[in-house]
Parts: sequence; structure tokens; C-alpha cells
Amino acid sequence: MIHAWNSYEKYAWGHDELQPQSKKGIDSFGGLGATLIDALDTLYIMGLDEQFQRAREWVANSLDFNKDYDASVFETTIRVVGGLLSTYDLSGDKVFLEKARDIADRLLPAWNTPSGIPYNTINLVHGNAHNPGWTGGDSILADSGTEQLEFIALSHRTGDPKYQQKVENVIAVLNKTFPDDGLLPIYISPDRGTGSYSTITFGAMGDSFYEYLLKVWIQGNKTSAVRNYREMWEKSMKGLLSLVRKTTPSSFTYLCEKNGDSLSDKMDELACFAPGMLALGSSGYGPDDSQKIFTLAEELAWTCYNFYQSTPTKLAGENYFFHPGEDMSVGTSWNILRPETVESLFYLWRLTGNRTYREWGWNIFQAFEKNSHIETGYVGLKDVNTGVKDDMMQSFFLAETLKYLYLLFSPSSVISLDEWVFNTEAHPLKIVTRHDGEHIGQSKNSQTSRTAARNLIFYEEAEHNVGCAAGSSSLYANGEMSCFDPFKAFPGMVGATRFFSGRTLGGKMGPVVASSLFIPIHEELPGNCLTGPGKRPARLHGNFLAILQFIS
Repeated sequence: MIHAWNSYEKYAWGHDELQPQSKKGIDSFGGLGATLIDALDTLYIMGLDEQFQRAREWVANSLDFNKDYDASVFETTIRVVGGLLSTYDLSGDKVFLEKARDIADRLLPAWNTPSGIPYNTINLVHGNAHNPGWTGGDSILADSGTEQLEFIALSHRTGDPKYQQKVENVIAVLNKTFPDDGLLPIYISPDRGTGSYSTITFGAMGDSFYEYLLKVWIQGNKTSAVRNYREMWEKSMKGLLSLVRKTTPSSFTYLCEKNGDSLSDKMDELACFAPGMLALGSSGYGPDDSQKIFTLAEELAWTCYNFYQSTPTKLAGENYFFHPGEDMSVGTSWNILRPETVESLFYLWRLTGNRTYREWGWNIFQAFEKNSHIETGYVGLKDVNTGVKDDMMQSFFLAETLKYLYLLFSPSSVISLDEWVFNTEAHPLKIVTRHDGEHIGQSKNSQTSRTAARNLIFYEEAEHNVGCAAGSSSLYANGEMSCFDPFKAFPGMVGATRFFSGRTLGGKMGPVVASSLFIPIHEELPGNCLTGPGKRPARLHGNFLAILQFIS
């Protein structure tokens, strides 16, 4: 990691990616510093403090999203929003949260479609969203269904529900016509919200949609509030089982692709995330099904490892074909430093403690060192058979490949799977319990009602207070007012501002912040619950309001 980072810092600082052989940076994602942001949490986890601090200063002082550039909603979400949010969760530094909010706000107009299925490309300055011409106007399944983890987390961290609402609506729309086998085509109409006739795959353009069905369930701490994600995922796993085949003579297990009624004996290396996903999700089944799913995970991992072992360089190609009497043959023969196989080895090691998975991971790392390590960074291979090198160090090599290899050889307490869930770019996000009947982040027992209104306290931002010193705020509790410093009184109150601007409180309320999570909900409150001395009318004039449940 140090060699990869130092090379990026020396030759491509602030650019999206490094071209090591050319010794220059390239802006593959519009000049958003993709490698730097992708690497932030890796630097933090590895304890590379000096490198992290330099990167943090660049984010704080130089990162600018005001680019007249048509960005991929998917790539920007998983790399930039995910990378910034993960680093915020790890460090607590608000600069990362504010930057994540900035870029997410620029992406939001992409969801303004007739169905709510997002367009996959958006201009970061003008907000014009569209789909690439080569999709025929359709949205891509993975690109449209792989923003849930990041945007749900952003709503939880900021207290603004709009991010979660957009991405959860996508799942609700898809669930209306979700097939019994849980398999969706890779093209989805943003007008109708239904699939267009196209390939079904756990590889490119399909993969991470299925991954996120499972991981949103984990992100919500596997409660009944997120059970629908688990149910959709289990349907999809029934479909996955229908795509499982074995080779001859060696009985390698692989996943087919489906085109109409026919199956294609092709498997992408990208689909090698599936063993880790299956292993991670196996514990949610009953004992018999759990063992069946876990065994499949191990069999697929063996196949993916052999994608590497079957080539002269011991690095995997991009995809493989399986023919009768022939175990596997490389299709597209490049290797671009992908992480999916080592990702699955990481999960299998964590869940079994079987040292075999560490040995396989070490062999893959050694192959990268032998074939991809050069003086100025790491490069992919144009051909895994000949070893001819390309000129690109992908940002995900630092975000994913090196991180998963590091964690494969780290104690299980380092980014515990009981506390964190990884997005599809390997950015860990904190698990936050969700409960039935609540809105974003609302505490289990914090339902607001007329009868419970007297248990609430109300805080106005300091700059709009009357009669309170600077730095303090008005507090109305049961009709009485006092002045206090809310951030001292409630140390957990981070970001509990900027919720809504003045509105009469006699009818529907705007945002309500509940417990220590400070998440907006909508509730009806009594018309006189926010009157100060002299029973002043309960009306705010342009100021902001947060409502907190009083915790004694």
C-alpha cells in the first residue's frame, strides 16, 4: 500500500488515477481525486497517519465537485460518497461528511424519473441526467440498485431523509414486479420501472444489485424493519442456484449467465464476489439451507482461485468460458487488479478461520507483486498469458484489493463484521439498528404523539434566539423557556440543524430529531406545544428547528 500510495502522491496527486508507466495522472472520473478518496479509509485502517493527514488536507482545501462533467452516478456513489462516508465513520471528522453531502446533492436529480429508477449519468454542475446512448435509453441494474448503503448511511449521519427516500423507492419499485426467482435483467426502464429483455448475470452490470439486497439487511442490523431486503435476496439466491453448473473433468462449480431461455457457460471474475456474499448471508437461513449455501460459497471460491492458478502469470483474466470436457479457458485475457476473489477469501477466512484462504490470498498477492509491481506503482496486465503490462493503477486497487488483502491477515477485531458492512468498493460503513414503524434512525421508543408531547424538548438554532446569549439556545419544555448550550447538554447532537425553515407548528410538523441519532421524521404535534412565556404563537420565522426526545 505504501508503494502504491507514494507513487500516486508523487506522480498523480489530486487526479483520479495514476498511469504508472507514463508517470502521470489521468482524470477518469472528472477530476474528483478518485484514488485519493478511495484510499482514505485504507490509509486510516492501516495506521498510515501521515499519508492520511495529507489526504485529509487535500479533501478539506482542494476537493471541488463543481465540475462541468457527466459523471456516472454509480461510480461516483460507490467511490466518492462511499469513501467519504466510510472515512467519516472511522475518524469522526465532519469535513468528510460535508463533502459526502455536497456530492450526493449533485447526484440526487438523477432519481427524478417517471418511475424513480435513476438515470445513470448526471452533470455535476447543471444536474442534467440521462442514460448512456449504448443502453438504448435504459438504466443499468447494478448502476441503479447499488446506491442504497451509501445514501441510507448519509441520511442517518446528516438527519436528512431525502437520500434514503430516493434509493429505497428504487427497491420498492423493483419489488412490485420482482420475479419468483429474484433474477432481473441488466437493463431497467426508467420510465416503466420494469426490466427490458436482456442478459441476467451475477457479473458485469448485474452483480452489486444482489450484493446490496443482502447488505442493506446487514446495515440495518438484520431487524424486521429491513426484512424485505433479506426476502428479496433469498429469492435471488433461488435464482442463483438455477444458474449453478459444474465442469468436467474437475467439477469446478461456476455460475452461468442467462439470455432469454438459454444459458451461457461464461463467468466473469466480477462474479467472484458471490462466494463472499453467499458466505456472509448463509447464517440467515435455517441449519440445512445455511450449510448448503455455505458449501456453494466454498466451491465457487475454489473456482475463482483457479481462475488465477490456471494462467502462466497466476493472475486471473476478466472472464472465463466452460466447455464440455474442458474445465475453464480464459475469454477476455486482461487483468486490471480486480479485488473480487480476495474479497471472498477475506469473508471465508473471517467466517471459518480456515488458513487455506489466507494461503490462497498470499499466492494472489505474490502474483501481483511479481507481475504488476513496477518502480512507479502497480499496473494491470493486457494479457495474463503473456504478462504484457498496461499503464493504469485502478483506484479500486487501493480501495479494495489491498484493503481486503490487509484485512485477510489482520485480527477479526479490525473492522469487525459485527459492527461494519462493506460497500461494493470495500468502504466500511457502521451498522445501525433499524426498528419497525420508525423513520430514518428514529429510536425504538421515540414515537411522537399528542400524549407524549410533554416529554419533548425543542431547540432553536442560536442565531435566531430571542433573549439568549450567543452560543446558547432557547429551550421550550412543557411551556417554559430557558437558555442552554445544546451541544454541551447533548454531546451526541451532531448535524442536528438545517432541517427546515419556518412553518406553523399547529398542523403537520417538519423534521423531528429523535434520541441520539437526530433523524427527521414527520409527526403531528399539538398546536400549543411550542409556546414560550406569555403563550406566544407557535410560529417560527425563518429559523431552524430540531426536536429531541428528552433522555433523563
